Amino acid sequence: MKIIVNLDVMMAKRKISLQELAERIGITNANLSILKNNKAKAIRFNTLEAICRELDCQPGDILEYVADED
Repeated sequence: MKIIVNLDVMMAKRKISLQELAERIGITNANLSILKNNKAKAIRFNTLEAICRELDCQPGDILEYVADED
């Protein structure tokens, strides 16, 4: 099981930079970059909520479940 973060896709659709989004939601560029690059182990609901608010999207637009290939 793997959760894929499609934040970069949504940011491109909304034409917003990493720095601008980080400033708007109140987290560091480094932490947002970790999330964007699928390196994060977890995300707080309040961070996910802020991202969805700023990008005008749903959590499912950002997070995708991919089953393991057996």
